[in-house]
Amino acid sequence: MPGESAAARAAAHAQDDDLPAVIEITDVAPVSVPHRIRGRARLAGWLTPVRGDDRVPCAALMAERHPVGELLGLTESLDALHPGRPAWTLLRLEVGEISVDDLWGAERVDPEELAAAGPDPMTAHEAELLQHLASVHPDRLAGLCGLLGSREAAGLTPVPLALDRLGLRVRFTRGPGLAAFDARFDFPEPVTDVCGLRRALRSLFAAAAH
Repeated sequence: MPGESAAARAAAHAQDDDLPAVIEITDVAPVSVPHRIRGRARLAGWLTPVRGDDRVPCAALMAERHPVGELLGLTESLDALHPGRPAWTLLRLEVGEISVDDLWGAERVDPEELAAAGPDPMTAHEAELLQHLASVHPDRLAGLCGLLGSREAAGLTPVPLALDRLGLRVRFTRGPGLAAFDARFDFPEPVTDVCGLRRALRSLFAAAAH
């Protein structure tokens, strides 16, 4: 966090006292679709500055995602009102409670289970792939209507909504103001990389064409 931010100042003044904090995360679909918010997560816990020997590994972890030369706090703020204050402050949220409300439903998540979980291999590619499907392959997506079973497919417009290692979720709409619904198309087996995803999508579209 910027050293002059409200969170950094509050954590510094709290010293060893508990500083309750909540992080709220909103997941928004990377394509234009009705009801674009896919989920919300709420992490509640206690905020503390990262001190001592923990600073270097924490700064290195942050630098992997957000390269900032001043992350270690070695560069002082240029604000004349706060001379000597670090330009950046590393803060740690000790998570006590997590709740998630997404496309799969609402539930609580155990913090230890979340810490032990690994990211889905499609996470880094999902936005680009969904945008590619929506803009380049609308005909392939329309073909998925053939897999909807007894649902009336006439007039439906499919939009790819979510993608992970297990399958593709598509939102079908009939026009502005009309009801929409989601359909989940599972892959035959979990994919581990983009090459495997391409094969899974080809198999899915081929099945829809028959």
